[in-house]
Amino acid sequence: MEITTATRDDATILSVAGRIDTATAPALELAINKAIEGGTRRILLNFAGVTYISSGGLRVLLATAKKLKNPGDKYALCSLAAEVNKILKLAGFTTIFSIYPSEGEALAGW
Repeated sequence: MEITTATRDDATILSVAGRIDTATAPALELAINKAIEGGTRRILLNFAGVTYISSGGLRVLLATAKKLKNPGDKYALCSLAAEVNKILKLAGFTTIFSIYPSEGEALAGW
């Protein structure tokens, strides 16, 4: 799994590529926590390159949502592959998270 970090429109965008499973989920959590500890309260996860997410990855997404629940905080996912969207839907996460078709639409929606 690879994670690229960028800042745009006062938001930190983490572009993730590869599989998010029990072996790689801790690296994603570390990258997200690093952004939050650096003062970022607007995080967008771009999953355009994610091919699979396991329960370990879902746990990271949920833990992040719990950290970013203050007024003014923003947290969303975008560019989900069909398989990843299916997994999130089955887990009931599509009702918990803001999910956008693209990075631009996510930032515009904030």
